[in-house]
Formats: sequence, structure tokens, C-alpha cells
Amino acid sequence: MAKRTRSTKKRVVKVEPVGRAYIKATFNNIIISLTNEQGQVISWASAGKMGFRGSKKNTPYAAQMAAEDCAKTAYDAGLRKVKVYVKGPGSGRESAIRTIHSSGIEVTEIIDVTPIPHNGCRPPKRRRV
Repeated sequence: MAKRTRSTKKRVVKVEPVGRAYIKATFNNIIISLTNEQGQVISWASAGKMGFRGSKKNTPYAAQMAAEDCAKTAYDAGLRKVKVYVKGPGSGRESAIRTIHSSGIEVTEIIDVTPIPHNGCRPPKRRRV
């Protein structure tokens, strides 16, 4: 007996026009998530997802490409204004924010949520080479 093949149509979800953008910029990669006000992810992208490998993932250009891909998907879903939450010391922070803004999504606020230790954990022992 032949198996029946089902054709699934991709569900197009309309979202409210105000949301949040989370940019996590580490030394190795950059991850961008665009969410609604409740924190449900509308679209996401990373430098690794865009095809960059190794040390090219932490460049501003890789961050720009990831932000452009992510913002285009969210703009088509209906997102128009975002508050940006930036975390981490990576090099693509500013270029990702500029790209989100230039793709048609208005950036209303930029908040840095990089975790800073208040002399919490003991640092690792000194390297001896």
C-alpha cells in the first residue's frame, strides 16, 4: 500500500507591532531574538545560522547579516517597534542595533543587561605557561 503524503502549509502568525529585541554578543557568536511583549519568540538568527564559521562569527559584519535576516522575518509578521536588550562584550552589538533600525523596525530604547559580578565568584587560578 502506498503511503499518503500530507502537504502542510506554513502557518503565518500576525503579531502586535510592539516587541523586544534581545542581542547576545559573546566573543564567539552573536544571537538575535525578536519577541513580543510576553517574550514569545517571533524570529531569531545567529551568525552561525547565517553560515559564518570560526572567528568570522564574532565580526560586526556577521552580526549585521544575522540582524538583517531576523528583522526581515519579524517585519513581515507585523513587528514595527522594539526595545533592545543587549547582553555581552562581543564586537557586533552596535552594528546589529543599526541594522534592525535600518530594516524598518523602530528602535525606541537600548538597555544594556550585561551581567557584572559584584565580587561574587572566585576567579580561576593564574595560568602558568
